Amino acid sequence: MNKLASTRVLVVGGSSGIGLATAKAFAELGADVLIASRNADKLAHATAQIGGKISTAVLDTTDEAAVEAFFSHAGQFDHVVISAAQTPGGPVRKLPLQDAYAAMNSKFWGAYRVARVVDIAAGGSLTFVSGFLSVRPSQSSVLQGAINASLEALARGLALELSPVRVNTVSPGLIATPLWDRLEAEARQAMYDGAAARLPAKRVGQPEDVANAVVYLAATPYATGSTVLVDGGGAIA
Repeated sequence: MNKLASTRVLVVGGSSGIGLATAKAFAELGADVLIASRNADKLAHATAQIGGKISTAVLDTTDEAAVEAFFSHAGQFDHVVISAAQTPGGPVRKLPLQDAYAAMNSKFWGAYRVARVVDIAAGGSLTFVSGFLSVRPSQSSVLQGAINASLEALARGLALELSPVRVNTVSPGLIATPLWDRLEAEARQAMYDGAAARLPAKRVGQPEDVANAVVYLAATPYATGSTVLVDGGGAIA
């Protein structure tokens, strides 16, 4: 029996990459999916790719007033996924503080703003997308690791506060998403090949790999307060 058919699902940041794959996975299972994102053009493109029961809304999670206004009339959801984030990075001593504040504002506080006002049905789920740097830090991405760890801690606490709503986190490793399109094709492929050679899974991740984990958490009534790594073994390599 498909537990997700006809459920109402919100994917914040669902217009590209992991969020888009997640929205598509829910839609293919018969869910009524609402994608929220900052960019109207990307939303239109996402809708064309997915089809099915898809609706869209423009939402900037860094805008507190906009978040509260949106959820004041959005109604109740069965499952909510938050993958929206813009996180400039670099060494702590070189990254401008304003960029550091912006990264935290987008990925952590953006999720926090949604979590505090969204209406989720009892037994439904809220899922954050973090990243394996929370457990496998990088000297060039210290802030990202700290933000991801904060998100995972937030989810564990909310699993207690929001019960019986279930709250979990999916923690991806290197995923081949449009985020890396800023690199030239040859450099990007070299990065993927190098990462695959180091990983126990011997491949880099695809957005669908992460979407599978999100769907698992939403469809599993006994899963709450969990962090699921989808990193090809990156945390142990």
